[in-house]
Amino acid sequence: MENFIVSARKYRPVKFDMVVGQESITSTLKNAIRTNHLAQAYLFCGPRGVGKTTCARILAKTINCQNLTDNTEACGKCESCQAFDSSRSYNIHELDAASNNKVDDIRTLTDQVKILPQVGRYSVYIIDEVHMLSTSAFNAFLKTLEEPPPHAVFILATTEKQKIIPTILSRCQIFDFHRITIDDIVKRLMYVADKESIEAEQEALQIIAQKSEGSMRDALSILDQIVSYKGKSITYADVIKNLNVLDYEYYLKATDAFLSGDVLSALLLFNDILEKGFDGHNFIAGLSSHFRNLLICKDEATLKLVEAGSAIREKYREQTLRCPLNFLYKGLEILNFADIYYKASKNQKLHVELALIRLATINTEKQKQENIDTTKKEKPEDKILEKKKERRVEIKTVNTDSGQTPKPESEPETAKSFSIKDRLKKKDDISLPDKVDENSEEYSSDNQQIDEQEFGEEELMDAWKSFGDTLKSGNPRMSSIIKAMKPGIEDETNIVLELSNKAQKDYFDQKYKKDVIDHLKKQLLNSKIQFRTRVSEKTENSTPYTDEEKYRHMADKNTSLDKLRNEFGLEYD
Repeated sequence: MENFIVSARKYRPVKFDMVVGQESITSTLKNAIRTNHLAQAYLFCGPRGVGKTTCARILAKTINCQNLTDNTEACGKCESCQAFDSSRSYNIHELDAASNNKVDDIRTLTDQVKILPQVGRYSVYIIDEVHMLSTSAFNAFLKTLEEPPPHAVFILATTEKQKIIPTILSRCQIFDFHRITIDDIVKRLMYVADKESIEAEQEALQIIAQKSEGSMRDALSILDQIVSYKGKSITYADVIKNLNVLDYEYYLKATDAFLSGDVLSALLLFNDILEKGFDGHNFIAGLSSHFRNLLICKDEATLKLVEAGSAIREKYREQTLRCPLNFLYKGLEILNFADIYYKASKNQKLHVELALIRLATINTEKQKQENIDTTKKEKPEDKILEKKKERRVEIKTVNTDSGQTPKPESEPETAKSFSIKDRLKKKDDISLPDKVDENSEEYSSDNQQIDEQEFGEEELMDAWKSFGDTLKSGNPRMSSIIKAMKPGIEDETNIVLELSNKAQKDYFDQKYKKDVIDHLKKQLLNSKIQFRTRVSEKTENSTPYTDEEKYRHMADKNTSLDKLRNEFGLEYD
């Protein structure tokens, strides 16, 4: 029976051009070989399964090849290449620093470095997981690493560069390997599947690539696992079942429930997910990625950022057309909050359910807010204008059924002489029509007369509060103080405001009196309004306010204060 070789070993790259997803690094190494600019030490760092050790072996094989190709690749036919391929080369030495991390191990290595290579030009020493060396071992390695023999090349590989001491880093050329992209992994999986006569759906390979988290070795291991489970025909359903991955359909259904405001369907869907053995935290993380993909699909330019197959990507595009941007922004904010505080929650199921409820009420809350905005209370100035308009209509209209006509302007009882209330008492036949044309000649001819109509306490207070509202953004405290004041009407157009003391009166007159007059004239539609302030008789002599008033108040109780002030020439303040 033929021995089975896992795909990660069977399809391990043997040339630079076969390395997946690290083109910038392989190009640099090939140029260094071509121009004979090899360093004495290299440090390959990056996540697991991205090609660090593979590139180290290819580099060791290539620099010892006796017949390099025009593309700066090992020929695979010379004695050095054949010895490397059959694992009998004495020019390449691999050391696992995880189990050989003591000073004695490094001393053995430094003694071995002095031996010349049997075949080829270089002795290559590959030290894997070099961050596992002890500090003493690092220090013992420093001198040899900085000044090795001309035939020695060191290649260090690690997943945790931050654990390596700076003196080692400064002696190496550092190459940072990045995670392999989803598309690159899928292409490589398709190549392996073709070589192994495996029929696999692209969506299935896409899920394998996502599950591998950028590691080609993990992706090939997962592919072997799926083949062992299902055989050489792999479907999307087989992959999500074997890997215990939540199907995209759950996220699509959940989003549909959120859009329609169906809270109960969202909660039932989550309960079904839990019963299938999925973790609530993983569901929240997956839903966050789903909302992110929906947001990206809003624009054709960013559609390529969606890491999914063509069929699933089309479903994203269809659903995103029904998702408002505000819904996606708010949804991502809610899911991010749920993700951060999931582990801290005492009741994690309820924590997720509350997030789902908030997601399902985003659109309904927005509709309620829009309704509130359209039916919000009118501003005080709007009320005043409406009341003035009603007055105009009452003055200019007559009950057509009774045949009455308005009195001519020459009569003594004009609109100026009587308030609306008096006129309504005097003329019972005045009524309000359904509509008035404000552009009519009759309406325009009496505008001046109407603009000087009387006003009552209610209209005055509405106009006064609207003036306070104008100060709200710049001086909210003063706005509240002014709105709490109550001006009064002395006669038809004279308004008076009583203040507690002279200082308040002077301050108000200087800062606000002119603006108050202009505002009241505009809001009450009366150009004859007069406004003045005065000190209240109740508080004028009772409460001292200025420094001089306070002094006089004390001097009345103690006559010696005047003598003391005059003798020493003291001021009030």
